[in-house]
Amino acid sequence: MDPSSSHAQLSTATKAAASLKTKGPKPQSGEFESWSPSSWTTKPIKQDAVYEDSKKVEKSLAKLERLPPIVTPAEIVALKEHLRDVALGKAFLLQGGDCAELFDYCEENAIESKIKLLLQMSLVLIWGANKPIVRIARMAGQYAKPRSSPTEIVDGKETPSFRGDILNGFPLEERPLDPARLVDAYFHSASTLNYIRASISSGLADLHRPLDWGLGHVRDPDLQRKYSKTVESITDSLNFMRTVGADTASKALETVELYTSHEGLLLEYEQSLTRFLRDPARASSTATPEHRSWYDTSAHFLWVGDRTRQIDGAHIEFFRGIENPIGVKIGPTTSSTDLLAILRTLNPSVEIGKITLITRYGASKVRTLLPEHIRTVEDSEYARSVVWQCDPMHGNTRSTSNGVKTRQFSDILSELQETMSVHKEQGSYLGGVHLELTGEAVTECTGGSEGLGEDDLSLNYTTYCDPRLNEKQALELAFLIAGHLRA
Repeated sequence: MDPSSSHAQLSTATKAAASLKTKGPKPQSGEFESWSPSSWTTKPIKQDAVYEDSKKVEKSLAKLERLPPIVTPAEIVALKEHLRDVALGKAFLLQGGDCAELFDYCEENAIESKIKLLLQMSLVLIWGANKPIVRIARMAGQYAKPRSSPTEIVDGKETPSFRGDILNGFPLEERPLDPARLVDAYFHSASTLNYIRASISSGLADLHRPLDWGLGHVRDPDLQRKYSKTVESITDSLNFMRTVGADTASKALETVELYTSHEGLLLEYEQSLTRFLRDPARASSTATPEHRSWYDTSAHFLWVGDRTRQIDGAHIEFFRGIENPIGVKIGPTTSSTDLLAILRTLNPSVEIGKITLITRYGASKVRTLLPEHIRTVEDSEYARSVVWQCDPMHGNTRSTSNGVKTRQFSDILSELQETMSVHKEQGSYLGGVHLELTGEAVTECTGGSEGLGEDDLSLNYTTYCDPRLNEKQALELAFLIAGHLRA
């Protein structure tokens, strides 16, 4: 069975998910009321997981149902409030991290390097935008990746494609889907988020010490000079606030909020971590069912990918029932009709900031496609209610003559610049960027101030999926975005 195509027959994982006990209200009649965490199992699905042993799948999913939430409703609601500010033009969203997170990345140095890079970039963007920055990491759960084909040819032999650590391993002997990895993904996510929280609470993000955030990799003199100038400007402001006593009453300058996100691809996993929990706005611990809602506690923010956003499909069905803020990838194949239908299905109450539209066209297609999508939304009841976010990575992937996947820094920058210009012309607000990046000195994207060429890709090409910006390229991009925003 082809996991990348729709099918009427339920897979082993889908059957197991459908059989799970659902804690919460029973489905009611009506178009938007008849939802439960398992209602997606009645819809056609793409990118599904087909396991060999249904008993092992049921055991893993039952274990996940008993485990505590990874994130809390209070955190999810706090992020929704921040994204409301982004939609209204009062803040800017920075989202970034690995293309495909590996279980091996759940270690101190890998986690810290990404945190530090996101904090550095946010400092630069604060300076450029003169607005609060909302930080969302593609971390603590980005373990599943959609693939164009369920199999690939390796050394002349057909083998299952690597679909992310939550499903299978990259070594050929680990390619069969393993349901035990579902539980492994939970514990790696929880451990990663635990270390993120501990690091931030221990002073890693203290704005009084921004120079302590240096990654040690950024050697380019011009980039160092720009960063130092930005840090000096912010430090002067902080020193002034300290001098006049404006920062003594709050701990806000000593920490930051960093939220987690991943693509909600594997629905049986997401269902198992979706809980019927008390609305954080309600003070009573004995809240009635009317005061409770469904929260996907696997992450603060989840998104629907370009391959799985079918209006009548399983993924849209699942996402329409959860309280989390939701991202939707919008690309060249997205029609205006489908775009409005998706918004009306996922956000029937037109909640401001609930939906983030993540545009990813390719640098050469922005001018042709983005204006129509903007007008479709802004001329509807959803005007000024969505977060517009630019993903300049996925539409600009190409292969070298040797078959190595890469991205050109100039293409990434061009899509960002074109997107900013179109939003300005249309009178809409580009509220954020969505980047695939790492805090390591990898050589996966060409160009940038380092002048990396195709011959340099072999120096430190470590991604198991799509190419990522290294720490220098990511910080350079932040300066370029900040310069545009400041202008």
